[in-house]
Amino acid sequence: MSLFFRLTCILLFCNLPALLAQEPPLSFEEQIRPVLDQHCFSCHNVGKVAGGINLEKYENAGHLVDDGEIWLKVVKQVQAGQMPPDNKPSLTPEEKTILVDGINDILISSLKENNPGRVVIRRLSHSEYHYTILDLTGIHFDATHFFPADGSGGRGFDNYAGTLFFTPLKMERYYEAASQIVDSLYTQPTLWQKLVPDTYRQSWWASLTQWFAQLFSNDVDPLDAPTQVAERSIFPFASRAYRRFLTADEKEQFRTLFRKIYEQASGSDAFDQAMLATFKSVLVSPFFLYKVEDEQPTDAPYALSGFELATRLSYYLWASLPDEQLFTIAYQENLHDSLVLRQQVERMLKDPKAKRFSESFSTQWFGISELKDQSPVDPERFPEFTPTLRQAMYQETVEVFHHTLTQSRNFLDLLDSDYTYLNEELAQHYGVPGVKGPDMRYVALEDRNRGGVVSMGSVLTATSLPLRTSPVLRGKWVLEEIMGTPPPPPPPDAGVLPEEEAARPDASLRKLLAVHRDKPECFSCHQKMDPIGLGLENYDALGRWRTHYGEEPIVVWDTLSSGEVFQSPAELKQILLSKQENFARTLAEKMFTYAIGRNIEFVDEPTMQKLTNNLLTNGFDPQEFMMELVYSYPFRYRINDFRPKLKSS
Repeated sequence: MSLFFRLTCILLFCNLPALLAQEPPLSFEEQIRPVLDQHCFSCHNVGKVAGGINLEKYENAGHLVDDGEIWLKVVKQVQAGQMPPDNKPSLTPEEKTILVDGINDILISSLKENNPGRVVIRRLSHSEYHYTILDLTGIHFDATHFFPADGSGGRGFDNYAGTLFFTPLKMERYYEAASQIVDSLYTQPTLWQKLVPDTYRQSWWASLTQWFAQLFSNDVDPLDAPTQVAERSIFPFASRAYRRFLTADEKEQFRTLFRKIYEQASGSDAFDQAMLATFKSVLVSPFFLYKVEDEQPTDAPYALSGFELATRLSYYLWASLPDEQLFTIAYQENLHDSLVLRQQVERMLKDPKAKRFSESFSTQWFGISELKDQSPVDPERFPEFTPTLRQAMYQETVEVFHHTLTQSRNFLDLLDSDYTYLNEELAQHYGVPGVKGPDMRYVALEDRNRGGVVSMGSVLTATSLPLRTSPVLRGKWVLEEIMGTPPPPPPPDAGVLPEEEAARPDASLRKLLAVHRDKPECFSCHQKMDPIGLGLENYDALGRWRTHYGEEPIVVWDTLSSGEVFQSPAELKQILLSKQENFARTLAEKMFTYAIGRNIEFVDEPTMQKLTNNLLTNGFDPQEFMMELVYSYPFRYRINDFRPKLKSS
């Protein structure tokens, strides 16, 4: 979010006592919207979207809060006398007061009230499905390649609710997946017996013996004995899969299904056939495939249940369902206790499954997820970029992030550090001596041009083009993913550098970009991106250190748009390290989006400020920061969304 937005929020909060002493807030529908209708809608409507803003679509105060940052800009324009424009009738002093005070009052009210924001039902992402199946059954199922690809949203994360939708094709694939998983489970006796122990079969025969003894004296259903034995396996399995206890109706549905299949089956494996069918039904249930949170009959915010909070926590930190200890605490409804919650977070971060979080969050944040399976560079130009080197680059990022999370406990290590994780192949690629063998291990760095994500081969390769480096992409990546100040989209006529010309060994990208930057329509963005990207030109398209383009020396010296001068990547990293507030805000927004599974809303601003301040005051301690997040109101509460949805146009 912009600095203006944050400063405006601070000013609003500072004026809160005085504003609260004023008259009751103005009505958006009855007082504010009529002024907008008279002075603004003629230019800002669905057919004429001046400045890219359609104000006519906002029909109530709730809609206004949805896009609070836009409306803060509207207030600023009105206050400065820049809206309406000079060629339109001016606002009267009374109308100006109605707009400025009325909009401010609505936004202030939304921020001072506890509002967890809207969280919609979410399907398991492919990686969450994989890990959930693994922890539930012990089966490794490659969901990423089995299902149609998920989109990404919510700052690039695959657990964003807005992209996790169902299609008929996807539902068909889930049926096929359930069948494959359960059939595979059945063929592995060790795994199958964990679900259906032999002792249950013995109980079944004992129950049958008892049934025969009672057959002639009582009215006994011949399906009672196998059903009673089956439910001892089915109910715990389904309960764990649903991440909660089963209802009485659900138990009866499983009994009915089992009895039906058992009755239709023939042969000695009738019991197993019925069990297989019932287990498959669990894995295609919406209560398994979705993270369901029950709506309460109220329009006020309400706390998540113990099971719902445990599910949010386990999918945040483990990308999977709660384990037995967390499930038990959820049942006891103790998880909202701050001490209990802290103990669980600390325990879960020590568990090996926390590595899943490190991989999922870091690789998606830094935009290197695709490196796991494919190469972004031309294989003919860079034949040395082997699959094993690509995997080592990917793993370096994961290992360093996990080290900051669990060992160094300092997220600033992501910007610059005196260590990394390497194996022999990657160490040779970087020119780091003394590393032997294929395993990744902690390596102390002497070269200060290495260390931190901006000098990692994974990021440098992912921000290159197939044939060459791209200072523009690298500069844009730093602004967007590290500093949280992304440049606007380029104008349609901005043009691009000719890749073939730029790929010549003797080509100076600095000279080529200087020509491009001289265009008036390109200058404002490129003056911010280019110095950063050119400051990383000592790293080639694969992240190797170099000093020349052919015979021409690479000049790294430059000045950032904010005025700082640097002469090496090491000095550039120190400048980035000095901009801790920007990095803290970016990290807070990324982590919140990943943990909650939705985009940040205007009502989240108080939480964003708490998370940012936590990093700044606690030395960027990852675990204290993550505790602040799980303690936060949006993580532990939810609210029903009863109001009409905002029109898309």
